[in-house]
Amino acid sequence: MDTRNRPEEPGVTPTLDEVFCPRGVAVVGASPLNLSFAEMVVHSLKEAQFPAIFPVNPKYKEVLGLPCYASLTDIPGAVDHVIVNIPAESVLKLLDDCAAKRVKSVHFFTAGFGETGDAGRAELERAMLVKAKAGGFRIIGPNCVGLYVPKSRLVNSLNSPLEPGPIAFISQSGGHAQNLPNYSQARGLRFSKVVSYGNALDVNESELLDYFSRDPETEIIAAYIEGVKDGQRFMRALAETAAQKPVVIYKGGRTEAGRRAAYGHTASMTSSVAIFDALCRQVKAIQVDDLEEMIDVLTALRFVRPLPRDTRAALMGGGGGPSVLASDEMENEGLRVPCFSPAVQAELKQSFPVAGSIFINPLDTANLIIPGAISTAMQVIGRVPEIHMFIYHLGFHPISHWGLGRLSLENFVKPAIGVMKEALQKTGKPILLALRPPQGLEGMTEFLAAQQAFVEAGFPVFYSMRQLARAMVRVIAWNGSRPDSRGPAKS
Repeated sequence: MDTRNRPEEPGVTPTLDEVFCPRGVAVVGASPLNLSFAEMVVHSLKEAQFPAIFPVNPKYKEVLGLPCYASLTDIPGAVDHVIVNIPAESVLKLLDDCAAKRVKSVHFFTAGFGETGDAGRAELERAMLVKAKAGGFRIIGPNCVGLYVPKSRLVNSLNSPLEPGPIAFISQSGGHAQNLPNYSQARGLRFSKVVSYGNALDVNESELLDYFSRDPETEIIAAYIEGVKDGQRFMRALAETAAQKPVVIYKGGRTEAGRRAAYGHTASMTSSVAIFDALCRQVKAIQVDDLEEMIDVLTALRFVRPLPRDTRAALMGGGGGPSVLASDEMENEGLRVPCFSPAVQAELKQSFPVAGSIFINPLDTANLIIPGAISTAMQVIGRVPEIHMFIYHLGFHPISHWGLGRLSLENFVKPAIGVMKEALQKTGKPILLALRPPQGLEGMTEFLAAQQAFVEAGFPVFYSMRQLARAMVRVIAWNGSRPDSRGPAKS
């Protein structure tokens, strides 16, 4: 329900729906002189054409071409969301102004609170929370980069994608919260909402999981978690959320050094890794080991259609050595490459040159860089019941100098996309691509163009066979544990 136009009564706590849909944003501590977080946010909001941006700093009359106000209460228009980049010692007076202005949410980029280990700073956090509850607004953070909501054009970094998508990401880390949307943009991943929540003084991981389990704009949930505030509540929230939507979790602080860093980062006392892992297995959350693997798993969940429940795959590509390497990488990670029957091999040999080729799975022939040959191979192999997915790889990078122009976007990529779409429709088996990026600059422009074309056509692209296999093993195990295999709907 949209409650943005409700009466703004003091002490009435706004919903997260309201927090994610601000009409006016104040940036406290913005300056025209230093390229700090505050200036970056003002730049970013202007770039995203957010409708009402209010820099606040008593030292200046103008910041980045916008009128600058001496205080929050001097702003003539409505302010729903406040972004704070001032010293921790000054925040209590600011929160009084937030209550007077009847804001809905306050995001503290400001650090120097409980994560310092200082008892006085922890007491300051408690005083902030008291003021927030009395004033009827929510606190995001402190010590975080806050909110990224493309639909609302609420951004916290430059060049953020403004096209919304079905993935939500909750993150104790501000860096991960900014990097995930940017790193994954070329892979076709788009986000409904990203929340960096830092010290989790008010809004925390459990509340966010509860919210995204019900959010109609979110189909897949990703999370970076160092520690949790309330273990029992988190267990309930994760279990209930994972029962409704896929949840992908990267747990930070798994080593002694990582645990020390996590405490210094967000004052998180990280839970037992064994207990956390057992909980994720029990509720069927998908665990990953780093941000890159999270992107691979999200790519599989988002674009592999239909999502298989079996690990047996047909591997197709050019290059004998790369095909051997790809086979080893797949099976080392848990995907299986079963041998084709003599009958299937004989049928393939009728259409492909025998000399220098491999027909047993992997299928490796020189003309598999010709779209018509790709089509023939997929039609033949698609009738094999024990094969559950196609994996097409380019073990070397032939799009530039290897291909002598024959493997360009127009000559190869677009026709290949056409035959792959047809094969997907006829066989009902998903097609995944492993496109190893070139090592030099010469082919990078053409590589990126090829990647973009495959992604825009709806195909999942991975940068190595190892990454593809690892992600698919995790996703297939998750899919096989569910009562049905429909998977998250593709928007």
